[in-house]
Amino acid sequence: MSYVNNLKMFVRVHELASMSAAARDQRTSPAVASARISELEKHLGVRLFNRTTRSLQPTESGKLFYEGAKKVLEAIEEAEAAVRDVAQNPRGVIFVAAPLGIGRRLIAPHVPAFKELYPQIDIRLRLSDRGVDLTAEGLDVAFHLGQLEDSTLKVRQIADCPRLLCAAPAYIARRGMPEDGAALVSGRHDCLNLRFPGAKEFQWTLQTPEGSKRYEITGPFESDDGDVLTEWALAGHGIVLKPVFEVAEALQRGMLLPVATATPPLPVKLSLLSQSRSQKDSKIRLFCDFMIARIKADLAARMALVPG
Repeated sequence: MSYVNNLKMFVRVHELASMSAAARDQRTSPAVASARISELEKHLGVRLFNRTTRSLQPTESGKLFYEGAKKVLEAIEEAEAAVRDVAQNPRGVIFVAAPLGIGRRLIAPHVPAFKELYPQIDIRLRLSDRGVDLTAEGLDVAFHLGQLEDSTLKVRQIADCPRLLCAAPAYIARRGMPEDGAALVSGRHDCLNLRFPGAKEFQWTLQTPEGSKRYEITGPFESDDGDVLTEWALAGHGIVLKPVFEVAEALQRGMLLPVATATPPLPVKLSLLSQSRSQKDSKIRLFCDFMIARIKADLAARMALVPG
């Protein structure tokens, strides 16, 4: 900014035809004003003013430079005003990705409220249970449910989400109540699995008295949409592993019941990911702060529905 300050001083000296008057205008001393003009002249390699004890007049180079310097300062002021306006009245488009269950239950319901608060910000929400690449897909932020791999992304932890195994009363009446993970792999039960091309986990990791253990579950139905699995479970077709918040209402109404409670699944982290540069964007910070607050409130409300 020193060069810009030198330009500002030059313009005021030119307009006021006085070094001391320009110094007062810029709230500094005549010595500092003179030093700034000298620094500018040294940089340009020309004399900008002819100085005498009684007068100060711009040279031909000074007159020519004044017109250009004034335009530069006006452009800087316009740019700064635009940035301040964006910070105070953010606008633009935010590209957001989320898993289906998270997006449908915890994010999409709050997008209209965010839009009402910030009418000049548009949200483009993409829902998929597949993994996403923020950089390659041109995303600003992504919600993630699960273990995070090391990366250069900015991570904001939202909550630890407990999970459970559950099934419909009709399924339990038909197949019996499994007590633990061993019962799930005994051949007597159908498990509903979330799978898609490139998925890394084809097992359920459950907590046992001996520590975490992986169980290779099987069943007749698989899908890459977690909500489809929930619908199959509600229809009595098998056992599903779900975050509690996704099935809280069904648990409250008795449409799904916890099973294999002796070996519950590990909780999973809900996080918000963004590129480091995105945190400097006011509209993205506003969106992240808004959604995290709403999601935390929603999660608490949903967990309060669960019996016991």
